[in-house]
Amino acid sequence: MSRRARMGVLFAVFLIFMAALPQITYAEETGEDVSRGTAVAVTSPCVLLMEASTGQVIFEKAADEQRTPASVTKLMTLLLIYEQMESGNLSLEDVVTVSSHAQGMGGSQVFLEAGETQTVETMIKSIVIASGNDASVAMAEHIGGSEENFVTMMNTRAAELGMDHTHFVDCCGLTDDPQHFMTARDIATLSREIVTRFPQIYDYSTIWMEDITHNTRRGSSQFTLTNTNKMLRSYDGCVGLKTGSTSRAGFCVSEVAVRNDITMIAVILGAETSKGRFADAAALLNYGFGVTHLYTDTNTYELACPEISNAKVQGTACRPAETFHWLDLENRDFSRITSEVIYEEGLSAPLDEDAVVGFIRYTYDGQEIGRVDILVNEAVAVRTYGDCLEDFAGRLLLKGEEDAA
Repeated sequence: MSRRARMGVLFAVFLIFMAALPQITYAEETGEDVSRGTAVAVTSPCVLLMEASTGQVIFEKAADEQRTPASVTKLMTLLLIYEQMESGNLSLEDVVTVSSHAQGMGGSQVFLEAGETQTVETMIKSIVIASGNDASVAMAEHIGGSEENFVTMMNTRAAELGMDHTHFVDCCGLTDDPQHFMTARDIATLSREIVTRFPQIYDYSTIWMEDITHNTRRGSSQFTLTNTNKMLRSYDGCVGLKTGSTSRAGFCVSEVAVRNDITMIAVILGAETSKGRFADAAALLNYGFGVTHLYTDTNTYELACPEISNAKVQGTACRPAETFHWLDLENRDFSRITSEVIYEEGLSAPLDEDAVVGFIRYTYDGQEIGRVDILVNEAVAVRTYGDCLEDFAGRLLLKGEEDAA
């Protein structure tokens, strides 16, 4: 074979190889959508993209690799703060006193002083906006009695959420202890728990700059909180959530954006630069918004239980346990989704409030795509012997009145 012929063959092979490569699009932080079939170009070692309402993972890369999360750790601190408020043990107006331990935190801080007092709301702002390590420790001590006790609470909650590859050593992520680690999947799980249960966090995570007032023994002074999440100003729909960086962790972020009622969570761990983490987050979010469509069941269900054996009262009202969401990546016709209410057979009293008595089954072209439990609105008591006598007496009285008439 001549040299020219060999060159021609090599060139043809090169063209075939290039045609087989996936198309790569480098998404900028402009928020421009990317169509399905476009590859996601990310350089960070560990990433994951999740849709929040369904928890469906759309894209992942080394999502179960354990890595130091830096200040993304504070998401668990924030979850526990919000859960304490939900349970009534804490309020935004409660006053927190700063300890010398909290004051001594290095890294990102809002320069709280020992003995200084701030409201829980100000502490939340300091954590969410400025990633204050000192504010995180102050809240940990306020809730748990000590940071050590609070970290135990963090690890317990992580286990409850199924975050099997997470372990905390501190409450703020400043540590470089190798026993302090998370994964991109676990961070997405944690972020989803926060934004689906406590969307009010957006009231703080979307603030770009805000002043707080230090009242200390040296007098009163202002300090400006500046958000560490630069995508708030560059990505359409960005609402948070938490950044982090240390020399060991690299640059990390759990980025949340909302468009057309779809909430995407993009987790980045170990990026080489701050700009790189935001570029990768934007690429993931662009891809997610470009390829997904969300079905939400907007039907209003007026449900009543079928006959319940031995129940004191029949016809107890029921409700769906949650709103059904289904994420579609194929641009399918949602009019072909149907739902069917199915009750359990052989229901018998007593039933506790919120007991499961059936489910709503959803299908697409006859194929099941999901279920939602049906719950009773109130407890169903057992019909007693006294109830039977009372009913019998009532019937006799009614019969007597009818005969008299």
